[in-house]
Amino acid sequence: MLKIDPARLMNDLEHLRSFGATGTGVVRLSLSPVDMDARRWLAQRMNEAGLDVSIDGVGNVFGRSRNDGPALLIGSHTDTQPTGGWLDGALGVIYGLEIARALGECDATRHLAVDVASWIDEEGTFSGFLGSRSFVGEPVDEAIVSARNREGVLLGDALAQAGIADAPRARIDRARHKAYMEPHIEQGGRLEAHGHAIGVVTTIVGIRELRLRFTGQRNHAGTTPMSIRRDAGAGLVAFITRMNEAFERLADADTVWTVGRIDLDPGSFSVVPGSADMYLQFRDADAQRLTAMEAALAELIREFNAQEKVSVEIRDIEPPEEPVTMDAALQAHLADAAEALAPGQWERMPSGASHDAQVLAHHLPACMLFVPSIGGVSHDFIEDTAEAHIVLGCEVAACAAAEILQRMRG
Repeated sequence: MLKIDPARLMNDLEHLRSFGATGTGVVRLSLSPVDMDARRWLAQRMNEAGLDVSIDGVGNVFGRSRNDGPALLIGSHTDTQPTGGWLDGALGVIYGLEIARALGECDATRHLAVDVASWIDEEGTFSGFLGSRSFVGEPVDEAIVSARNREGVLLGDALAQAGIADAPRARIDRARHKAYMEPHIEQGGRLEAHGHAIGVVTTIVGIRELRLRFTGQRNHAGTTPMSIRRDAGAGLVAFITRMNEAFERLADADTVWTVGRIDLDPGSFSVVPGSADMYLQFRDADAQRLTAMEAALAELIREFNAQEKVSVEIRDIEPPEEPVTMDAALQAHLADAAEALAPGQWERMPSGASHDAQVLAHHLPACMLFVPSIGGVSHDFIEDTAEAHIVLGCEVAACAAAEILQRMRG
């Protein structure tokens, strides 16, 4: 079994936590000054671990092993949400760093190659998955020109301010990079509820994000009888009830849907809403179920428009994301390591959240490992994971990484 250094692992995680520390959480938005400070510190730690390091032209921190390939790429992200937790993707980046060090400290594995990445803007401050998309060669130049953060700052200006706009961009080396591993906190409560310490991810769910616009007639709330109202807000609420019933008939235990926002026009006590917008997201690991949910929604809209005084139309907000299956052979290596180090304390499970792994998986065999989130909380200052689970997760990932690399070399 490959031996990691738990104290070194935790010290690095705690030090990274200090960049943007806010109470128990972290505010480290992509390309902010504190984010760039964290990236420069991380680059220094990678260099001390014997990796050749660059901060590339979009902000990725990339550490390349000096060993010849084939190489296993391990990474995640160190940017956070506006009210972020201290672990989130940072866990996977520091795992990669610690695994690279542990491999180099063992005579049996010091010849193996692990490259380590901290992808920029997984959280979408400017453009979601910017770093991993750039790495695999997807077009990001349009985003650099046009994407803005919440303060209206252009992505291109932020890169220039960070001093990296003209730096070369890291690119996948298909002759070298043979697989990708992304460790992460679960961001949910399934592992904790089941009393398990490790999750081996099977699939990253697909996502649909839609806006439903309900159109009625704006009118005076005091003088318009209920019998003749065309209340867009009331129509929206009634539609949600029907939608919930239809989706429940199609769902399994992992299917989720959320009405995350409702806007009423004009939004006044004294005016019957003339229009209402509902922002809907649903997620599932089964592409056929997602298609069935789309069809059920379309049928509900058809029936609603035929029967009600209020009409509804639908449009996409974001292009659909399809489910992405993790590589079966890599899953098996993670499962073997989990069973060896935590017998009976692990499970296979889908990821209900999106990750850079779904971008990399279209270009490399990819896998993910989860450790529990206390209380199932993430993207919040109180996000946390027990130290014992953090260390165990790194031990499992390290042992799986060593086995994956040994198999690659035959």
